[in-house]
Amino acid sequence: MKQFARSLFAAAALVAGGAQAADIDALQLLNQSEFRLLSEDLGAALSYKPLTPAEPLGITGFDIGAAVTFTQLKNTALFDRVTSSGNLPKYLPVPTLRAYKGLPFGIDVGVMASAIPGTNIRLYGGELRYAIISGNVALPAVAVRANLTKMTGVSQMDFDTKGIDISVSKGFLNFTPYAGAGLIRVTSTPNGVAGLAEESFNLKKVFVGVNVNFLLVNLAVEADRTGENNTFGIKAGFRF
Repeated sequence: MKQFARSLFAAAALVAGGAQAADIDALQLLNQSEFRLLSEDLGAALSYKPLTPAEPLGITGFDIGAAVTFTQLKNTALFDRVTSSGNLPKYLPVPTLRAYKGLPFGIDVGVMASAIPGTNIRLYGGELRYAIISGNVALPAVAVRANLTKMTGVSQMDFDTKGIDISVSKGFLNFTPYAGAGLIRVTSTPNGVAGLAEESFNLKKVFVGVNVNFLLVNLAVEADRTGENNTFGIKAGFRF
């Protein structure tokens, strides 16, 4: 597990480093409409990605792992402009460490943390999920989730997302396909940047994935579309 986590983070660092990723520190070069477009890209990339099926873990259950997502940026020229010492890659890698814990009554909680290689972007977040239907041999699991993320490290910007979604999953032997849809609320606030004002808006979200278990070892892959941006992710760890 440790070796896989290192490999995921190394892959993310290679992608970021290969594109000469750099700190976001020149927002003063944007106008308001450009700031909105930049915020939409960040909202898609930094909003919460489930990477787990709808079925609850149960009161003794844990899911611990490392993940990386890659979000296609629609406005790379704007990122080039606001990163004074380099630029961000077309597909922004977001490596994360994640942990989920099962609670009574079909409730799960999860937390995640990230530092995007080569940038000043730091990210943390979490989820609270409730299984309306826990699922069994005949029935799929159905769950609703509330989630949030907050970016730190970028002195010129306060940025956070809040979301809600509904998902469904059904296990077949070791494989559990899942899918869901929801809404993300993005709040992006410039700090001390003349001529720019806060942007607050909603992004629609859909996602599909599959979770695979081999004894305690767990692997999840997921495709996500938030707003106009596509994201692909993979998570590996232990689920029990």
